[in-house]
Amino acid sequence: MSGYHHTTTTENLPTEHLNPVFTSENMAEVQVILKRYPEGKQKSAVLPILHIAQKQWGWLSSPVMDYVATMMDILPIEVYEVATFYTMFHTNPVGNYVLEVCRTGPCCLLGAEQVIDRIKERYNIHEGETSADGMFTIKPVECLAACGFAPVMQIREQYFEHLSVENIDALLDQLAATDPKTIGYVGNMPVDVK
Repeated sequence: MSGYHHTTTTENLPTEHLNPVFTSENMAEVQVILKRYPEGKQKSAVLPILHIAQKQWGWLSSPVMDYVATMMDILPIEVYEVATFYTMFHTNPVGNYVLEVCRTGPCCLLGAEQVIDRIKERYNIHEGETSADGMFTIKPVECLAACGFAPVMQIREQYFEHLSVENIDALLDQLAATDPKTIGYVGNMPVDVK
């Protein structure tokens, strides 16, 4: 099988995951978030802090989650339970782009399954796997609440609408030629690929 799949052991972790430390900018943002909550209630900040951690390290390895727990003065399990509950967090390595394609009713009726199959075929990967070049991870998801624009795919916080087998290859080519740091963050508008 092409593509790669990782397990999270320290032997195959990137160096930056072995002794994680937030950048000074990210630590400043974390401190602002922690100050929103009363003493002893800092666990409430775990969700936004995990977003910062994932943005810095790309995914949430055990050492990264342990670092967040230690820094927040909470138990590691309190971080793990949040990171593994929400599908927006990645606890295994992912590609530069995580292609979250909606696979519920309206999207499927309008071709989402064929779009997912085309992505898997193009990169010779299965659901949850990453292309051999490390660029794309396919992750079918439940409703993205954009049924009127189906089929829909989400990358980080940006939607790509009206997908089809006919237009997905051009979109993937465009993404591959674009700096991943510029796609999918707050402030970007949905992209209609019709």
